[in-house]
Amino acid sequence: MAGWFTGDGPGEEFRLLGTRCSGCRTVHFPREDGHCRNPGCPGGELEEVPLSRRGTVWSCTDGRYRPPPPYVSDPGAPWVPYTLVAVELAAERMVVLGQAAPGVGVADLPVGSAVEVVPGVLDEDAGANTVHTTWNWRPVAAEAGPEEPGTVPAAEGAVS
Repeated sequence: MAGWFTGDGPGEEFRLLGTRCSGCRTVHFPREDGHCRNPGCPGGELEEVPLSRRGTVWSCTDGRYRPPPPYVSDPGAPWVPYTLVAVELAAERMVVLGQAAPGVGVADLPVGSAVEVVPGVLDEDAGANTVHTTWNWRPVAAEAGPEEPGTVPAAEGAVS
């Protein structure tokens, strides 16, 4: 998922990357390389911005079955259920979908609870000694809360 996040190396802070329009301040994820998708935008340049690391659970669901083709998976391997999470990033005024970290289920993610983005494994190729990284969401301590200092809010009325 090149260009979708930064900080997957040792000691680096893991963040999803989006783009923000200089004209209307709308934040996009995944990144937009062409033009602003806000139909009310007066026009502007897109700049790369790191998204908030923390948000609140907007919704979640379990994936308890192997999806049919064209989904690619090893039919010989046992199916491992996973949890999909919709996370609201308040500063960016958007909801970002992602998979919960391994071992985290729907019962661990009540609506409104605080979560943080962490690196996850999308795929591993043992023969090539390659790991493809993606993002996961995991619960954070209640006292940490969804907000994080230093996050620049999107402009009032922004659309994503």
